[in-house]
Amino acid sequence: MKLTTRGHYSVKALLDLSMQPEYGPAPVRAIAQRQDLPAPYLEKLLIEMRRAGLVQSVRGASGGYQLAKPPAQISLGQILEAVGETIEPLSGYAPDSEQAGDWVTFTLWNRLHQKLKEALYSISLEDLYYDARSWIAAQGEEARFVI
Repeated sequence: MKLTTRGHYSVKALLDLSMQPEYGPAPVRAIAQRQDLPAPYLEKLLIEMRRAGLVQSVRGASGGYQLAKPPAQISLGQILEAVGETIEPLSGYAPDSEQAGDWVTFTLWNRLHQKLKEALYSISLEDLYYDARSWIAAQGEEARFVI
């Protein structure tokens, strides 16, 4: 599985939101600037994640987007699913009923897919946040949070 730009930008945006004091709202332009992302594209991704219930928009002068639930309750799988990422293996492939090796390979890939899917849904935004903070601390840098 390869994380596409859509998935990567979405994770970056939600990690940024997880760093806001009390998970308060942040303007799209501020997130885009901090994470070095194109603001119009980021806005589209945030709208998709709002529809999936991961973020909510707040109107007004101090508005923007904020997490809709605590980071511990948002999984990497949910983020990727919200923006249309898929990890489906062997799309449209049907093994040859005459070849036992095809069935073994097909079964193996399906089992690996299930384990990968379980892993993506078990990794929370909170886990990613702490992993990133640990890496930053190990680098001895300021808490600049660009992933």
